[in-house]
Amino acid sequence: MDRKRLIAAALTLSVAMLAALQSAEAAERVRVRGTVESLDGDTLKVKSRDGKDMTVALKPGWNVGGVVKAAVSDIKPGDFVGIASQPTDSGINGAIEVVIFPASMKGTGEGDRPWDSAPNSSMTNATVANAVTSVSGPTLTLTYKGGERKIKIPDGTPVVTLTSATKADLKPGAGVFITGEQTGETTVSADRVAVGLNGTVPPM
Repeated sequence: MDRKRLIAAALTLSVAMLAALQSAEAAERVRVRGTVESLDGDTLKVKSRDGKDMTVALKPGWNVGGVVKAAVSDIKPGDFVGIASQPTDSGINGAIEVVIFPASMKGTGEGDRPWDSAPNSSMTNATVANAVTSVSGPTLTLTYKGGERKIKIPDGTPVVTLTSATKADLKPGAGVFITGEQTGETTVSADRVAVGLNGTVPPM
């Protein structure tokens, strides 16, 4: 092959590789919330909470984590939490759900960002600086690198924590929460599944 053909072949390969990388990077990250319909090898069928039949292709080495109920009283200053919340008329966000992270996960996804569990909601992963309880419920001050947010936790707000689980816990009817890449209208690729244990519905 002459020099011109070698250069052309190299350019074609480079363009193809770049296109593949851009396609991979552009893959839309989505969240699937619903219940297990079946697990067959590395293929998980889920009925999403909006009624769609979703197929989740689980990547090699995928793992599963458990979600169990906790209580507001379990939250202490110094704990690392993830709280989805919405603005309220008081100027202080109201919690939609609370996840208490195990100590080993402190710092995971730290920060404040938009969330899709409800209109105008945000997710704050941060450390509890202090907790003040009033007649209308506890208000937490959360601190994260570059910011701070106060969030009130209304009565009845789902509070959970994370624990270990196995693939055997992915039983039909079990609630799941999955973050992955959109690969089709009703197909997602993911490497981790959070499953509710003992009837817990993952509120994330």
